[in-house]
Amino acid sequence: MNLYRNFFKRILDFTIALLGLHILSPLLLLVMVGLTIANNGKPFFFQLRPGKDGKIFKIVKFKTMNDKKDHEGNLLPDAKRLTKIGSFVRKTSLDELPQLFNVLKGDMSLIGPRPLLPEYLPLYSKEQNRRHKVKPGITGWAQVNGRNAISWEDKFKYDVWYVNNVSFLVDMRILFLTIKKVLVSEGINSETAATMEYFEGDS
Repeated sequence: MNLYRNFFKRILDFTIALLGLHILSPLLLLVMVGLTIANNGKPFFFQLRPGKDGKIFKIVKFKTMNDKKDHEGNLLPDAKRLTKIGSFVRKTSLDELPQLFNVLKGDMSLIGPRPLLPEYLPLYSKEQNRRHKVKPGITGWAQVNGRNAISWEDKFKYDVWYVNNVSFLVDMRILFLTIKKVLVSEGINSETAATMEYFEGDS
């Protein structure tokens, strides 16, 4: 496991990401044009996220929500800012594809715990923080077991389980289950919001 985790996993990540970007480039271009029109020239979304060992990096995704604000200048709720094309891109998980560039750069892996917000870092328990012992992934064990439709507690349990069980076979299982999830569009939203609710720490 250690040899795969420390050496072969990176080679596999780089190879698949490079091939994926090459094969999917026409689709990426089409989505980029559509989102450029829908979002007033802003097809991409950039945000700081913690990676392995909590090191901060800049993640890139397709921008699925516009920047509309209320009369007080505050952004509208996510559900109201989600554009029609953005909804399709999110439903089909196409919004995640630009992260292949993060994988090439080495900030992310194809498989691993999803990178969350930096402000969550001081809120994790010692056990939950172990999710940062590996590189974050485009998809992971939590995503194929519910994605945004499961609780934070369950999500972190799945993340830590992955950290304890990284292997080629586990990664291949997650990859194939991810494809299945995308095809049937399961677990895209939480029960009460267009995206996952804000994590406020353990109660």
